[in-house]
Amino acid sequence: MTSGEWVRATPDGVCLLVKVIPRAGVTTFAGIRDGRLLVRLAAAPVDDAANDALMAFVAKSLKIPARNITIERGARSRSKQLAIDGVSVDYAVEVFTSPRR
Repeated sequence: MTSGEWVRATPDGVCLLVKVIPRAGVTTFAGIRDGRLLVRLAAAPVDDAANDALMAFVAKSLKIPARNITIERGARSRSKQLAIDGVSVDYAVEVFTSPRR
């Protein structure tokens, strides 16, 4: 699968475009929608809980520290832009598009 619009290389890693659905039953990746990686989060969008859950889930999935991830845009929106240091586009595509076991 190609990366398309949702992930691109930056000098330090990748930029990831994400669409978040808070208060989902379970936290999981749900494919690509409208040029963004769709992430369903069990956390509610209260007191940054959803943002914290998103960064922890992405960090765990990529096997990197959460401190390597920052929300560049959309901290109060469902559409977000994440800056992720130390990750290649190919690795991000592999992690986020491979079938879950």
